[in-house]
Amino acid sequence: MGKYFGTDGFRGEANVGLNVEHAFKVGRFLGWYYSKEGKPARVVIGKDTRRSSYMFEYALAAGLTSSGADAYLLHVTTTPSVAYIVRTEDFDLGIMISASHNPFHDNGIKIVNKDGHKLEADVENKIEEYIDGLIPEIPFATGLNIGRTVDYFVGRNRYTAFLMNLASSSLEGKRIGLDCANGSAFTIAKSVFDALGAKTYVINNEPDGSNINNNCGSTHIEGLQNFVIKEGLDVGFAYDGDADRCLCVDENGKVVDGDGILYMCGRFMHEKGVLTNDTVVTTVMSNMGLYKAFDELGIKYEQTQVGDKYVCENMMANGHCIGGEQSGHIIFSKHASTGDGILTSLKIMEVMIQKKLPISALLNGFTVYPQVLKNVRVTDKSVVLEDADIKVVADEVSKALGDEGRLLLRPSGTEPLIRVMVEAKTKEICEEMVEKVVKAIEDKGFAVK
Repeated sequence: MGKYFGTDGFRGEANVGLNVEHAFKVGRFLGWYYSKEGKPARVVIGKDTRRSSYMFEYALAAGLTSSGADAYLLHVTTTPSVAYIVRTEDFDLGIMISASHNPFHDNGIKIVNKDGHKLEADVENKIEEYIDGLIPEIPFATGLNIGRTVDYFVGRNRYTAFLMNLASSSLEGKRIGLDCANGSAFTIAKSVFDALGAKTYVINNEPDGSNINNNCGSTHIEGLQNFVIKEGLDVGFAYDGDADRCLCVDENGKVVDGDGILYMCGRFMHEKGVLTNDTVVTTVMSNMGLYKAFDELGIKYEQTQVGDKYVCENMMANGHCIGGEQSGHIIFSKHASTGDGILTSLKIMEVMIQKKLPISALLNGFTVYPQVLKNVRVTDKSVVLEDADIKVVADEVSKALGDEGRLLLRPSGTEPLIRVMVEAKTKEICEEMVEKVVKAIEDKGFAVK
């Protein structure tokens, strides 16, 4: 990760960690870097519903056009729609303004290349050098070389049509709940499900600039759980602020996370003979129960670091067709280059309709192992992980768990934290083993109170 760009773009509190000048300079550099002699770069921009997203949209557009690029504005839309439009309509770049599941006062700039994948690290490094004044000032475009800003809401409509065309059958008769998190999904999700014949019930689809992800959406799914039970719905889907992730609620109000979605869809694809390489890509945080269930079915799996970026890289390198995270970032590489919450919902409905089973029954064979995670704030993450005494304790815990559990000890990618996670047959065992490792870290004086 760089100084400004992390695994999911340039993030920060609006006009604090990420300010309007940063956005202008990002646009300035990208417009200059991707424009060729006589051929201005074509860049498509989308945004979520945060108040600051409008400010950043215009700052980016000003930067791009002042460097000679043309900026096409999708306005409020989802992250996956930007990735789709970039790769299907011959754009040089796509930019999404969003901080995903974070509260409204945060924001971010996510950049995807012409293939709809996250921008290459070497280009991100060059942007950072320009922001910090390490690259000579870029000349302003003049005369007819100044770029244009184009209202491109038609792109969002094309993406909506793409989603509708993905459905393999009608959703008529299905009662579906949607939690749009007062975010990007509010412009698209309901219209897709309505067009496919579903009886659609929607909550949290009245954004006001400050209520995005506020006690709603995939990070606060209890509202959807209650709604599904109250209305007697067949299924519910919860999105995050930019709709690149999806969690599910079954007909009994029980949450189905990304692991459950990978199980349902991976098993269905395996049975249909369309699971490429008979492999599902997960991260190291996926539940042990998922792997045991896949073993029973003869489905292979691969693990990556935490982050949909790493899942996507593995899928691209090895030709796998489905992968994702517990958090609900699910990638279907035949249809998308990034996680897509609405697309994931449609894929779940396909399984449900073709199998003629409720969600709860589709999860038969998948037993979730209890999992306990504790974050320990430390002075130096690398010192903790390399300490001989900590390694001894970690080995003891791993041996005690054997084949019926596991310990995962890893550093946070963004904070001075060590994450201690244990899975085992019972929650009591998990808690006991987590505390043993945490105590070892504290006894060595590494923990910060």
